[in-house]
Amino acid sequence: MSDPTLRPQFWEKYRLEQLTPAEWEAVCDGCGKCCLNKIEDEDSGEVFLTRVACRLLDGATCQCSRYATRHDYVPECIVLTPKTLRKNLYWLPQTCAYRLMHEGRPLYPWHHLISGDPSAVHKAGVSAAGMTVSELDVDDDDWEDLIIEEPL
Repeated sequence: MSDPTLRPQFWEKYRLEQLTPAEWEAVCDGCGKCCLNKIEDEDSGEVFLTRVACRLLDGATCQCSRYATRHDYVPECIVLTPKTLRKNLYWLPQTCAYRLMHEGRPLYPWHHLISGDPSAVHKAGVSAAGMTVSELDVDDDDWEDLIIEEPL
């Protein structure tokens, strides 16, 4: 980790509420799974993950193609903050670093803050890389056909 704006091993020493904006952003593991559309069962509240990705997700890199201005294109995109995290935990991926830190659990060895390799999440097979279809290419009625298990 060579970014001078990040405190050494901040993810082990501080709670999410204590992170600087740069540290908060660095916690994201870049898996892209939070940008996959979900289907929620109205009766049970169970959330199902689909291969249908936000129109702004680059399916190869799992990066938002318009991160800074994403709300201009996708107004409903959720901004995850320490204040909004708790109410959004139910749909965050099981491997999500924000979820892990919130639960007091360690980050996975493939996380870039541990491994030093931003592509380790893809090499470990836990990202959405190469498995998505854009929401622009799929009719809403067909999302159920594209339900997947979370890559763990």
